[in-house]
Amino acid sequence: MPAPPAISRAFARALDRIADDLDLVEAAMRDQLASQSMQVREVGEHVLSSGGKRMRPALVFFAAELCGYTGPRRVQIAAALEFLHTATLLHDDVVDGGELRRGRPSANVLWGNRHAILVGDFFYARASSMIVEDGDLSILEAFANAIRLMAEGELLQMQTSFDPSISEAQYYDVIDRKSAALMRTAGDVGAILGSVTRGERRRVAEFAHQLGLAFQIRDDALDYDGSATALGKEPYADLREGKVTLPLLLAMKRATQAEQDAVARVLKDAADADPEEASRVDVSSVVGLVERHRGVEDTIRRAEAHVDRAIAAVAPFPRSDAKDALLAAADFAVARAS
Repeated sequence: MPAPPAISRAFARALDRIADDLDLVEAAMRDQLASQSMQVREVGEHVLSSGGKRMRPALVFFAAELCGYTGPRRVQIAAALEFLHTATLLHDDVVDGGELRRGRPSANVLWGNRHAILVGDFFYARASSMIVEDGDLSILEAFANAIRLMAEGELLQMQTSFDPSISEAQYYDVIDRKSAALMRTAGDVGAILGSVTRGERRRVAEFAHQLGLAFQIRDDALDYDGSATALGKEPYADLREGKVTLPLLLAMKRATQAEQDAVARVLKDAADADPEEASRVDVSSVVGLVERHRGVEDTIRRAEAHVDRAIAAVAPFPRSDAKDALLAAADFAVARAS
């Protein structure tokens, strides 16, 4: 489902406006690759050159501008958050056995799990050092809390893998920590930089939190509804990894007992498969169930509801280029096709 051109143009204009700042973020991240280990430089360059939407750095810039700050501290903090995000991707691919990341072989495939984990650890350390160098204890506290929440989210996801009986509350516990926490932190630190009131800081953080939920929920819909080219990975990869996400949960509410039993059998087959065989597990019956029971469509509506909450959170702020950029980012979170 391609993004409507008007939304694409609005978000593209917003990113174009901070293009020079995002270039500084890229340079700051590459500066942090200095190491005696050749693997750190090789893996780091591979991961950073794979690109990505850089939503978290953009969110730091727009949130800080909304709150009245446009100074240079934004660059280092935005780079640290994106470095942290990159570290989680390296670790996630090891945990999930991922083979593709943004359409390219993942680092664990090219260099092995041990190197991917250790370079991820290096990224965590560098990101933490960048936040410590900034010296703001409120930002440091937000950063540390995000790391804790993301680790909890990964563990909760592992606990609920391959389990078709998980609840929506359990699903939200995972994505709230694993995905939305870092988005929320990006908005929160932007507001901290602007030295706004506690109420205004809560509003910006809530915007970013709801944006993060919408972004992840749309990702989960795309796993059932996207192409390999657009996704940068094979469709249904999350399903084969045992991730019971919102499209399936919503479809299961309308499924018969026989259909639910069939889903449980497919997930058991995926759980029992060797890693090399997982990609060949037949998930067509589950995909068909999600399609029949409108799982993707209902999931997109849920993402739209979170976007509405995000927009409501920043409604009291006066109209500005920064606010327009945040609203464009919210629209993009749901309308994107990759």
